Amino acid sequence: MWIKICGITSLEDAKVAVNAGADAVGFVFAQSPRRVTPDVVREITRALPSNVEKIGVFVDASVDEIVDTCDVAGLTGVQLHREYSAAEVSTMRARLKRFAGTPRVVRVAPYDGDSAGFARQLQSLAALPVADDDPTVVLVDTRVGDKVGGTGIPFDWDAAQNAFHQHAVNLRLIAAGGLQPETVRQAIQTMRPWGVDVSSGVESIPGRKDRLRVREFIRAARAAATEFAEATR
Repeated sequence: MWIKICGITSLEDAKVAVNAGADAVGFVFAQSPRRVTPDVVREITRALPSNVEKIGVFVDASVDEIVDTCDVAGLTGVQLHREYSAAEVSTMRARLKRFAGTPRVVRVAPYDGDSAGFARQLQSLAALPVADDDPTVVLVDTRVGDKVGGTGIPFDWDAAQNAFHQHAVNLRLIAAGGLQPETVRQAIQTMRPWGVDVSSGVESIPGRKDRLRVREFIRAARAAATEFAEATR
């Protein structure tokens, strides 16, 4: 189970996530109470272990903006909150490899309650060419109005589960949107995602993580993943 703690704004919070066992931390470079600058993020990422992924979250940014930000901030991957062509993503990967090794590129599939439309989104993403023989990574978040993510509102896990299960082999699906320590186990049991992502669900106030809630979220997610693995042996 891949776990990302997103919306990190300080080194203290990044260390809380890392010490609790997170695989990745996320930094928001778009309009948000959790927005950070590349210079601030650079001071955070340089103090983190090399095995922890550092993911930048971008909305409507150009390829040049994304690559330049990643270079300055010391990021190892990106989360893309708009549609980019296969050519744009290929170019982005090639440029990021110069300083980020094998970059993690996470596309976003917003869920707005239309199960058929969501299934078509995943079908289209599954048809994209893959990099380094790895399945495409897709984060599923809740769409509310014109907001394609970051709302802190859960989507309908039961309605989405068939699409999750159908594409579990050819896509690495990450569940996001309103997850909390109290609910992540149910989300994992229902959708069986490759990973989970949380931000507001482990905060004391917007932009500041709660140490106990971060630990409880990761503990609950790991336990749920273990239970599922044991049940399917």
